Amino acid sequence: MVDLQYKPAASEVIERLRALYCRQAADRIFAVMLTPSAAVARFAAEHPFSECDYPDPLRRARFWDEFFQQRAAIEDDSLPAAYLSEFDQGLYGGLLGGQVRFMVHHDIGWISSMVPPLLDDLAQLDWLEAQLAEAPYLRYAAGDASAAAESIPAKPAPASDRRQSGRLWWQRYLHQLEVFVTESRGRWGTSHFILIDGLNFVFELVGATKAYMCLHDCPQRVRQAFELGFKLNVAVQQAFFDRVPLLCGGTLSNFCQWLPGRIVSESVDPYHMTSVAYFEQWGREPAERIMTHFDGGVVHIHGNGRHLLPAVATLAGLKAVLLLDDRGWPRAFDVLEQLKSQLGDVPVGVNADYEPFVDRLRRGRLPGGVLYRVYNVPDIATANRTMELVRGYRA
Repeated sequence: MVDLQYKPAASEVIERLRALYCRQAADRIFAVMLTPSAAVARFAAEHPFSECDYPDPLRRARFWDEFFQQRAAIEDDSLPAAYLSEFDQGLYGGLLGGQVRFMVHHDIGWISSMVPPLLDDLAQLDWLEAQLAEAPYLRYAAGDASAAAESIPAKPAPASDRRQSGRLWWQRYLHQLEVFVTESRGRWGTSHFILIDGLNFVFELVGATKAYMCLHDCPQRVRQAFELGFKLNVAVQQAFFDRVPLLCGGTLSNFCQWLPGRIVSESVDPYHMTSVAYFEQWGREPAERIMTHFDGGVVHIHGNGRHLLPAVATLAGLKAVLLLDDRGWPRAFDVLEQLKSQLGDVPVGVNADYEPFVDRLRRGRLPGGVLYRVYNVPDIATANRTMELVRGYRA
């Protein structure tokens, strides 16, 4: 039995999800029911949509506690997993001494991060690596546990001091993990969060346009950047798994809810704007390397990246694909059968509005092997009645 206060049926949900991600549920469907959230409404009222400073980790943990407490009576396939949105991109550049900027997303309760490009060009990589030779995250990746024992610096580093700035963000990251684990106290857990490796990492270094140009102009430097990015991402994710306990032997996930083993969340976003051949040349190896370093990975695909689906489906270590919606492209839910045909038996996540979801549910027109994230569900009672149909559905 799994003791998770804000999900009384956690054991049953995990067993359902285990069947999905072990590819044993091709005829079944799964659903996360998203009802109006008073916690998000309160967050929106207190936080204008704007840039902000790094938030207090304790306040962020208490937001998630309120959010999941209000969802505790929903009998769906979700598990309460707080997302470290504060570190979803900016952490990686911050560890290299970059200027981390934060943005409030009051519609979902997140505070996310980004970093302006760190270098003028990749010719500066040697200099950057020399600056960071003793960086704590590199020592941690090499097995030096003392790299996680240092305290948070008393005050921010000067903008010119990359070593001290990187140390600050490393310690803030470890501290927030500790706060979330302590504050959750068996009521909820912490989700894995996005990797920034491969070409995503080169974006962090020199920006997107220069990153694409570097594939042609200095491919050897791109490979050098990939190697640094791999070490950084291994350190970040290993620190996560060292501090955040697995739940029933698996990883909590904002995309997939729960997956068996230590699973990372990979991004192939830069290749959405390239051909499949570019993905095969530059994207496959970094994605497979990091996913197989752990116990596998999940990938999300935006509307403009759907041409990559057959290639992504064959990634070693792939556990699931989340299909996202973007302006100018058909909603994934509306063309789901077509998209699933390109993925074979890979488990899929997709967003859906409540009314069309229920219509197709009642008519028996929902593909199986899919986790549906259902938005605009009117209330908890409606969610639970709908879940009775979901659990009995067979494709």
